[in-house]
Amino acid sequence: MTRKFIIVFAITTLFTALVVGFSWIYLSQLLRQRLLWADETASQLTNQLEYAASKAVPDLTSTRIDTSNPKAMRAAIANYLQTDTNLNDMLESVVGNSRIIYDAAIMDPNGVAILDTNPALNGQAVPERAPLSVLSGAGFRRQLRLLYGPATVYDVSIGLELDRQAFGSVRVGVSTVFLRNELTPKLQQAAFFSVVAIFCSLILAAVVSNVALGPLKAIARDLDSASAGDELPDAATSAGDEVGLVSLKIAHLGRQIRDTNQIFSALKDNVEQVMTKLQDGLMLFTRDTRVVLVSASAEKFLGRPRREILGRTAEEIFSDGSVLGAVVLPAFQQQRQLAQYEFDAADGRRVQVSLDFIQEKGTPIGALLTMRDAESVRRIEDEIEISRRLSASGRMTRGVAHEVKNPINAIVLHLQLLQNKLQQDDPDTRRHMEVIGSEIHRLDRVVQILVDFTRPRDLRLEDVDFRKILESVSTLAAPDAARHGVHVVQELPEEALMVRVDSDLMQQAILNLVLNGVQSMSAGGELTLKARRDEETILAEVLDQGCGIPPEAQEKIFELYYTTKGDKGGSGIGLAQTYQIMQWHYGSVEFDSIVGAGTTFRLRLPAAVAKPDRREEMMA
Repeated sequence: MTRKFIIVFAITTLFTALVVGFSWIYLSQLLRQRLLWADETASQLTNQLEYAASKAVPDLTSTRIDTSNPKAMRAAIANYLQTDTNLNDMLESVVGNSRIIYDAAIMDPNGVAILDTNPALNGQAVPERAPLSVLSGAGFRRQLRLLYGPATVYDVSIGLELDRQAFGSVRVGVSTVFLRNELTPKLQQAAFFSVVAIFCSLILAAVVSNVALGPLKAIARDLDSASAGDELPDAATSAGDEVGLVSLKIAHLGRQIRDTNQIFSALKDNVEQVMTKLQDGLMLFTRDTRVVLVSASAEKFLGRPRREILGRTAEEIFSDGSVLGAVVLPAFQQQRQLAQYEFDAADGRRVQVSLDFIQEKGTPIGALLTMRDAESVRRIEDEIEISRRLSASGRMTRGVAHEVKNPINAIVLHLQLLQNKLQQDDPDTRRHMEVIGSEIHRLDRVVQILVDFTRPRDLRLEDVDFRKILESVSTLAAPDAARHGVHVVQELPEEALMVRVDSDLMQQAILNLVLNGVQSMSAGGELTLKARRDEETILAEVLDQGCGIPPEAQEKIFELYYTTKGDKGGSGIGLAQTYQIMQWHYGSVEFDSIVGAGTTFRLRLPAAVAKPDRREEMMA
């Protein structure tokens, strides 16, 4: 059996299978549509009968019938239905005018026929019949089996409500004998055309595939010539000959392959440059576990230079005696993926390792080993989660801001009126009024921050000495600290700590931490403000001796409106606001807390770039 015969047979079989499949779908859809039409027709007739029956029964409360007697009610309703001329005529017309309806009946709640197209069944209990949906909703094969099997009558029924109360049902029977007589001619015609289409597809597929595969020998000969670098004959490269066109394309393809090899070499160099800048340690293995690509970061995880790793197998790189080798080598041998396995490296770091096998069409073609610092991953995930929660919580701030801004506007208005009425205000009174006005404006700005909590901010950046911000916070917090018996201590260096920040926002961020610390020290104590320069950053610490933060609350402490103060007046805004303000300034805020001992918040900000002294420039 030649390969050409196999291809021709496969193409012919494929064509035939497609035509058979489409024919099968066409017949099944035709049958389903006709059955749905029958179901819809029967449903319409059922609705018409239900409407006629409801009109046949008057309001029984206006008659002499005892409406409190259910038996008398049922008897009266049955009498009205049986004697209504319009309803009886409609029942007869339903059966006489439809080609698929077998019978129709009006049943009482007990399943007894009150009015049936078969008078002999009036007053008799009618057995339950399967609904027509069993036939219309079945699969194609089962529909054929039910339709052309033993004669069966299916029901389409609807509940009957008389005198504003549920009373029995209306049933219309559809016979499979009538359905067969209606559907068989259409199915036979469709089946005939399907058989003709299948036969034609067999012949057409065989002819087309045989003609299409005829020039295979010539194409194979041209492929051999192109692979050998020989020039194709003029007849083969003639633009008017299909085989020649294919041969010409083969020659073009050979040149493209050579160009692709050059592009691949350049791409490989670019990949090498990218790999040197990755933070994660990546190692790409071939099918035989040989390393072909290594990122620069993998050197610090393995403790070996890349030149000693490239080209070696996994067995040569990893040792059975090491923790990493004991996990990675069995995974390579069993072709089993490794999902985020963590171990302690020799330098004490927690390393996360994952091994993924690369497949193409179900066949393994290589593997990718990823190594990353687990602590860095967790820290990034925590920051992402906190940012997500802050974004979700920010949607609530507009309503809060609306409620707060109204009283602020009222306070500002009355403050202005009070200032106008104070004719002989002494310096102390004027200073207090100025402080009140300043704090009200700052509060109004905080409210505006809540409105734009999730939006980028236009910061009023300026170079300031961070020590002055801490001193200002200490002054503002002093009255509240005194009421709680807390002494605020400052431990600041002598040299200036220059940062480029929005002073008001940064003051608010630190004040939130200080006030939280003061409120947590119910028995009084000492709250310390520290600051120092740490390389290219400014590190500030707020240390309190309060009750500490419970472990279950530490993951949520920066969420908007989350508070651990309960009924003590906590708003849940301060720490979330501090977190976001630090993000706006490309800083960070972290904390350590021991329950019963106190909490330490650490804020890091980029140090301001030092500017040259203008006086030195002038002297120069």
